[in-house]
Amino acid sequence: MTDTSPTAALSIVSDKSTNACWSCGSMRAAHFCQSCGTVQPATPVDYFQFFGLDRNLQLDLAALERDFYALSRKLHPDLHAGDADEQQQWSLEKSSQLNDAYRTLKDPIARTEYLLRLQGVDLDEQSTNATEAARASGTAKKQVVPPDMLEEVFELNMQIEELRMNQKMGASDPDLICQLEEHKASFRQRLASVDKELQAGWLQWDGLLTHSQSGTASDEERKKVIDRLVDILNRRSYIRNLVRDVNDALEAVGA
Repeated sequence: MTDTSPTAALSIVSDKSTNACWSCGSMRAAHFCQSCGTVQPATPVDYFQFFGLDRNLQLDLAALERDFYALSRKLHPDLHAGDADEQQQWSLEKSSQLNDAYRTLKDPIARTEYLLRLQGVDLDEQSTNATEAARASGTAKKQVVPPDMLEEVFELNMQIEELRMNQKMGASDPDLICQLEEHKASFRQRLASVDKELQAGWLQWDGLLTHSQSGTASDEERKKVIDRLVDILNRRSYIRNLVRDVNDALEAVGA
């Protein structure tokens, strides 16, 4: 009878990742041997592979959580405290991989950014490079304002500056504070809209991945979807920064 439990399904990542168990010689699973139960050597795999998943951006989070706990129970270092030093080390390494993989994949933004890194696009590195270039040139870090937000962002910056001047002079302007609250509400609505765009981007990527596996997706199509995801995440980050700026300004005056 075939074992269809979550642990059994998790235990084998792919035919390519399985080989003989170092302990008993049976065909082993990716993380532990199903025959003798021994933990297997840690190998470098991406976070999707660790859970036996394709690189899809839409994930069943409830299933991911179940699989996380199933693997946690099998790989926890305490279970291997009496094993040889090498096996204890493998358990520690795999537990660390498991925690990192789960923490990344369960978060939709972190998952998308990680997928992009696997495709050669590192948004954090791009941001760091831009910051370093700005410091080297003595200029402000360039931020690209979404075209449809130019007027609103200009107005926002003027209002925040006015609020700061009022604070220095000990003046209060309830109408200005109300306008900033309206900006914050508007930006939050934009964030919700961008998140819907992101979900549509996930659908597009997952569909492309299916076509890639069948050999019908082109490099140009892949690049187009990747560029779209990058654009969405950059706009999302920019809008989140605007929300932060408004919050900081309002908190400074006790609003």
